Amino acid sequence: MFFHVRLFMFLFIALLVTVVPSSANSSHLLIYCGITMVRPITDIARLFEKQEKVTIAIAQGGSEDLYQSARKSRQGDLYLPGEPIFRIRHQPEGLLGEYVTLGYNQMAIMVQKGNPKKVKPDLKELLRKDLAVVLGSSESGSVGVESRRILVQAGIYDKVAAKAAQMLPDSRSIMQSMRRSVADVTLSWRATGYFPDNAAHVDVLDLPPTIAPPHELQLTMLTFSANKVLARKYMDFAAGPQGQAIFRRYGFVSVSKAGN
Repeated sequence: MFFHVRLFMFLFIALLVTVVPSSANSSHLLIYCGITMVRPITDIARLFEKQEKVTIAIAQGGSEDLYQSARKSRQGDLYLPGEPIFRIRHQPEGLLGEYVTLGYNQMAIMVQKGNPKKVKPDLKELLRKDLAVVLGSSESGSVGVESRRILVQAGIYDKVAAKAAQMLPDSRSIMQSMRRSVADVTLSWRATGYFPDNAAHVDVLDLPPTIAPPHELQLTMLTFSANKVLARKYMDFAAGPQGQAIFRRYGFVSVSKAGN
C-alpha cells in the first residue's frame, strides 16, 4: 500500500513538472513544498502573484520525494522541506543553494478530540496495547524522519513501528487517518493539529523541546533555477511581515516570535 502511495506521488509530481510553464520564463515559479507547509506557502504565493503579476505552481508531497523529483527533472526554483535534515543530507549534491528561514516545525503527540483514551504527553503511551497508532514513514517525508529520530532516541522505535496500524507517507495522510478515527494516537507536526479541518477532530499534546526540538523551515533556492531574481524576491516576501503573519495564522512558530 505504501509503495503505491509513493508511486502515485512521484507520478503526480512528474506530471506537474511537465505541465507548468517553462522555468526559463521569468514570470513563472515552481516551488516544491512539503505537505505540512502547503497552506501558508499557497496563501503567500497568491499574494505574491497579485503583487508581481506572475504565476506560481506548487508541487506538494513528502520532502524526500520532492527533492528526488527536482533532482531528476532539473526544473523548478524553490524547495521547502519539513526540516533541515534534507538540506544536510543532500547538500553535497550541489542542488541546494541559499535559503531563508520561514518559521519552525515541532513534533507533538496527537489524540482524538477530547482525549477519550486519557493519553499522557509521554512517548511511552504509544506502546499502550489499548491504543491504535499510525506513524509517518521515514522513507518519504519529514514527519516520518522526525518521528523515527524521536522514538529511536527514546529507545522504543522498533516496538512502536511494529504495533503501528499504518506507516504513512506524510502529515496530510496521518491527519486524515486521525479524522477518520483509524487511530487513537500519532506523532505529527504540531501545526497540523491547529488547521481548521483538523482542530475539530484532534487535540495536541505538546512534548518538551528536549524531546521534540523546533526545526527551521528553510525555503531554499535550487541552484538550477532559471528565475533566481524572482525566486529571491519570493523568498524575501515569504520571510517578511506578511509571510510571517500567514505562518503564525496556521499555527507555526514564526521567526519573529522565536526571536522574542
